[in-house]
Amino acid sequence: MSRGKKKSYTGLYVFGGIFLILIGALIFLNTQGEKSELYGGKKVSELNPATREILDDPNYQQIILPDQLEQKVQDQESFFVYFFASDCPHCRVTTPELMPLADESGVTLHQYNLREFQKGWRSYNIEFTPTLVYFENGVEKERIVGGLASPGAENGFDVDDFRAFFDKYKEGSTS
Repeated sequence: MSRGKKKSYTGLYVFGGIFLILIGALIFLNTQGEKSELYGGKKVSELNPATREILDDPNYQQIILPDQLEQKVQDQESFFVYFFASDCPHCRVTTPELMPLADESGVTLHQYNLREFQKGWRSYNIEFTPTLVYFENGVEKERIVGGLASPGAENGFDVDDFRAFFDKYKEGSTS
């Protein structure tokens, strides 16, 4: 082998090595830096897979963080909170109906994702998802436990039940 060919292979190996390092660094930076503003800057890669699926869904954009919810309670505000789990099939059926209904009723409906903020189960005595709660002056006033009834099912609610719940308390709701 001639000396000229040996030099060209060395340059090729150096170029290939640098290229692979740059590609690896680019992949690392892209996967590490993506954060979700909805979830308080939590890295998207750290979110539950079911939560990652709904990040861009317009029906799941009213997320309230645990500290924000605790502050509303401490400030003795009156408000609605929808406790859901991103992997709950009943929530996946109920949410697309409930969020437009809240808008139509003129209600701000905060959404608390129990899959991401597990302490909410205990802190707010949540047994099942979905659960819709109205807080009056920072104290729970009433709740609806369960989602929309499946066709032919005996358990569950209809849209009018949720509408009546919003109408009952929307005048007192501050946010």
